[in-house]
Amino acid sequence: MLLIKSHPTPNSPISSVNKSGRGFYHDATGELLCPVDFHQANPSHRTKEGIQNYEPDFQVTAHSWPAFLYSNGKYDPDDPMKGLFKSAWLIRTFKHIFTSPSSAEEIQPDKEEPLGYQESSHKWSRTSGEQCTRSNIATILGMRSVQLRAIAYSAVQLRFALSSCGAWHIIDDEFDHHQFYIYIIDYFEHPPTSAAKASIDTLLVWWNR
Repeated sequence: MLLIKSHPTPNSPISSVNKSGRGFYHDATGELLCPVDFHQANPSHRTKEGIQNYEPDFQVTAHSWPAFLYSNGKYDPDDPMKGLFKSAWLIRTFKHIFTSPSSAEEIQPDKEEPLGYQESSHKWSRTSGEQCTRSNIATILGMRSVQLRAIAYSAVQLRFALSSCGAWHIIDDEFDHHQFYIYIIDYFEHPPTSAAKASIDTLLVWWNR
């Protein structure tokens, strides 16, 4: 798991085999999974307690954006789209799935550049970790650029990897992975305003540059 190899490493060890200690049972994974709405309205200890106790005001559903979708996990309530789907965790997950696990390790979450800065490397281009004879998933699928649905798929897989679920389930307590995917696709493909559409177009350009 990418989080295990992150720097600095989490204070409490995360098992690469047993997932029962992940999710909201671990501070590092719990913070990434936490809906950004909860971060803004409550102290962290109150949020953790409310989620773990399944309190009605702290239900974690597919209709709230988790922190791992945001650049550096930072949510701006005055600009909710700022940094959304630009997280290094999401980029690493995408590369792990579609290009190669070694290429994913080249993206360092703690070194992610803030929005507004040109990045030093192209997220889609072939890197040193991808020089291998076996075709990667992107090549097999004929993907020549990053697609919005591939980003959505990566987000679902990252959510599952961070959770405490030991095996794949569509439903994880109140969280529905299928609805999460649909919610992201709806956000990408049915923007409510022209400004929102322009933001999605810019996001796709950002992923492909």
